[in-house]
Amino acid sequence: MKIEAIDLLSNNIIETEQFYNNILDIKTLSKNENEVSFLMGTTKVSFQKSAVKNPNYHLAFDIPKNKLEEAFQWLQKRTTVLPVTANSQFSSFEAWNAKSFYFYDNNGSLLELICRFDADNQSNTTFDSSSILFVSEIGIVTADVLATAETLISQYGLDYYAKQPKTENFAVIGDENGLLILVTPDRNWFPTTEKAQAFEARVQLSTADRAKQELHIKN
Repeated sequence: MKIEAIDLLSNNIIETEQFYNNILDIKTLSKNENEVSFLMGTTKVSFQKSAVKNPNYHLAFDIPKNKLEEAFQWLQKRTTVLPVTANSQFSSFEAWNAKSFYFYDNNGSLLELICRFDADNQSNTTFDSSSILFVSEIGIVTADVLATAETLISQYGLDYYAKQPKTENFAVIGDENGLLILVTPDRNWFPTTEKAQAFEARVQLSTADRAKQELHIKN
């Protein structure tokens, strides 16, 4: 599964553009008074101006599997990297064979740079913003995780992520190239103490056997 594009909400389009331009060094793809868009690797990420109070999301971006420490040093000079434990700012997902670190954007969205060590994406170039490969995860907050998961699987021809057992408050759909992270509102976004909140979003997906499909997350 590939996440081709996502449309999110923002209270402040100007500050959002400044964050992605200046902190992540991502150039503006297009903009007007109500929307700003960026190309994050191969994924188009757009923010729509909204009056909704503090809309925020969880997104993960894949980076080359041999660039974790280099990416950390690059980002740490630009913004605050969140602690995962008292002794580390890196998360380790043994079942996924992945490691990552986290930070916030100007909207309060929890962003993550992640290395998946089973991927064939190593790089010999110095890490910079062009090393961000694509959006590989987006969080979906729903009161009934398993019912929502089954609906998405049936409607979009997807399946549960093989490396993550599902539970009543947490399920993952997709594969190494794109994941939908389903959680209930009572669950914290790891590694923070912030409760997951549901906000409207649109996600354009494609799979090996299906052309682009649009998933509208409406809460």
